[in-house]
Amino acid sequence: MIGITFALPTESSDLIRELRQAENVDNLLFGKIGNREVTIVHTGVGAEACNERLEILLHKARPEFVITAGFAGAVSEELHLGDLILAENFSHPTLLDLAREILRNRNARSVKLFTSASIINSMSERNEIARKSDAAAVDMETGAIVAICNAHEMPLLSVRTISDTPRDPLPAPPDVLFDIERQRTNYGRLFSYILREPVSALRLWRFGQTIARVRATLTEALIALIQRL
Repeated sequence: MIGITFALPTESSDLIRELRQAENVDNLLFGKIGNREVTIVHTGVGAEACNERLEILLHKARPEFVITAGFAGAVSEELHLGDLILAENFSHPTLLDLAREILRNRNARSVKLFTSASIINSMSERNEIARKSDAAAVDMETGAIVAICNAHEMPLLSVRTISDTPRDPLPAPPDVLFDIERQRTNYGRLFSYILREPVSALRLWRFGQTIARVRATLTEALIALIQRL
């Protein structure tokens, strides 16, 4: 059994469509990819949202190891949209070595990942993280997930794809795109933003197309890992 975490269904939807014998129990989605049993959990965005659902995954599914997957923002100019990354500072060394070999032909890059308490978008924020942490990418969950897995002596592999970069930032302010407190998009706020800035509608549409491609890249990598780890 492999436990797999995503923050949101936006990241997991392609993989879930590949599940056979899917069954939803206590916010855990059980099923099979090929001949491997997997359990998927959506932790929500941010460290605070992770703890309870990850504990449920570890206690009820009892996985052999956990893959934490999803999107990340680049803070390094060397990363581009759709790049596949392995978080070398958060992943178990044995799993990391195996993943590098499995994903060798997919150009997966081993980088340092930084976990932030807030959604990062501006160039100044990205530069500050790169300078202080020497990280190449940023997310909002992996650090908390690793802490819980370490407490349970659970091996973990962190796999992400790049959804935004300094050259290709988010298409709207972070608080417009997602309300962390409510763990959902506030569509009233989003529509008001579009009415104030009609040109943002095109940016949002293009971002949706990018996310679809990024998710497909992530899903293909995860299926390869699930089948061979």
